[in-house]
Amino acid sequence: MIRVLVADDQALVRTGFGMIIGAQPDMEVVGEAADGVEAVEMARRLRPDVALFDIRMPRMDGLQALRLLAGPGVADPIKVVMVTTFDLDEYVHQALRNGAAGFLLKDSGPALLVEAVRAAMSGDALISPSITVRLLEHLSHPVPQGDDGGLSPRELDVVRLIARGRTNAEIAAELFISVGTVKTHLGSVHAKLGTRNRVEIAAWVWERRLVS
Repeated sequence: MIRVLVADDQALVRTGFGMIIGAQPDMEVVGEAADGVEAVEMARRLRPDVALFDIRMPRMDGLQALRLLAGPGVADPIKVVMVTTFDLDEYVHQALRNGAAGFLLKDSGPALLVEAVRAAMSGDALISPSITVRLLEHLSHPVPQGDDGGLSPRELDVVRLIARGRTNAEIAAELFISVGTVKTHLGSVHAKLGTRNRVEIAAWVWERRLVS
């Protein structure tokens, strides 16, 4: 079972997410938090497989809670998917930089929510398709072009496709390589860039304007 923690200051949202998660045969909600402080405490105590955090919460917002649980320097990070009503650029940028395993809008629908939980569980990450390109291509503080991070030409091909939201299977088909080879390239990319998931790779690509 995939153990999920839900944190949102609105009881109706927590109930709705709980119903969606509970309807899956391989998922269960292990806790619900109404604010950021409670979310951090419960996450550390329950160690869920995946946590769903709202951004705007009382006492401590979701981004600060994310940073405490998955940010740089956290030894044993928890997989946190940010789910919010507000698709503001600065929110996404902060979430990506602090280890988010996904970023969804609340109106994305049940199927995408479940997909995001599964992606986080498998070590992948998902961003609402409606905001992926618009938000990532406008990340603040762009890095000058020409910084390739030491990636090979084929690795650059792979990361560009990741930045466009392609799955491993789609990347393999487009580049005429096997899925296993894609995973090998991803392992090398993570090692060279110090990234932990596809969201951080996408952010790296867009910051350097490696895709148009």
